[in-house]
Amino acid sequence: MLRVIYMGTPQFAVPPLEALIRGARPGAVLAEGYEIVAVITRTDKPVGRGHHLAFSPVKQVALAHGLHVWQPGSLKRPETIEALAAYHADLYIVTAFGQILPQAVLDQPHYGTLNIHASLLPKYRGVSPISEAILQGESETGVTIMLLDAGIDTGPILHQRRLPIAPDDTAETLSAKLAELGATALLETLPRWIAGEITPQPQDESQASYTRMLRKEDGQIDWQRPAIWLARMVRAYTPWPGSYSFWRGKLLKILKATALSEEQSPLPRNLPPGTVHRHTLAGEELLAIACGEGWLLVSHLQLEGRKAVSAAEFLRGYPQIVGSVLGSSS
Repeated sequence: MLRVIYMGTPQFAVPPLEALIRGARPGAVLAEGYEIVAVITRTDKPVGRGHHLAFSPVKQVALAHGLHVWQPGSLKRPETIEALAAYHADLYIVTAFGQILPQAVLDQPHYGTLNIHASLLPKYRGVSPISEAILQGESETGVTIMLLDAGIDTGPILHQRRLPIAPDDTAETLSAKLAELGATALLETLPRWIAGEITPQPQDESQASYTRMLRKEDGQIDWQRPAIWLARMVRAYTPWPGSYSFWRGKLLKILKATALSEEQSPLPRNLPPGTVHRHTLAGEELLAIACGEGWLLVSHLQLEGRKAVSAAEFLRGYPQIVGSVLGSSS
């Protein structure tokens, strides 16, 4: 029976693991079935004021299903590589694991190491492909099942599935959809790969693009940018790092927003970017914020130290924001 090791950490890696668990019995995915001999995930992290150790989402699911969990830390140490080889696994499957595997690890399993990546490679390699696809205004994205090599998402492609990006998708909602699609694509790939029916396709390097780790400061809004870009930014950076500006020295989070072009707008023109106006659309009271081009219509926001509210609620509590210019913390 095929011996499989699964490596993953965040919520995105949970649906593929659950699909693997459901498909393990003989005849479900492979005629002879397979055994998940270990689930490898990051070491437990202290969280909150009490610094209690938190299990990763993958660890929680693995334990709930009685699977063996191993948390070795770095897989680059010789003793760890040796311990990994002792499992005698035939296939490794990696989803959002958070480590680049060394060649000595990739060389171990007979059927190689499969990876689920949340983009249509070679586009958007790296750690934040979901946010980047929304930010760049893509109409569709997808998942790629690839054979890992020592590069960053550079390995040959085994299978891809496409997915349209909805106009209101955030990084959070799109991630959930892609995780489920990745689970489906994995089970579609597995029997064909083991049977030798797939020829790995090299990626077209001329079409490659890369993403980087997002930082908190990436979420600060530059009101000189076009409203249509900022509306995508709000969706792309939900839930992390969030999109924010400052008002009277306090951080102001923009939680939900859409763009309004100058051509569509009855609002005054040539106001300084960041200027707040009151606007009603389809009976809903909104904050309209002037941008480099057009207006950002904000429907939900949160002032530092306060709860998240609708724009109408915010205006009742802080009517003086109208006419203000949002900007830096200084």
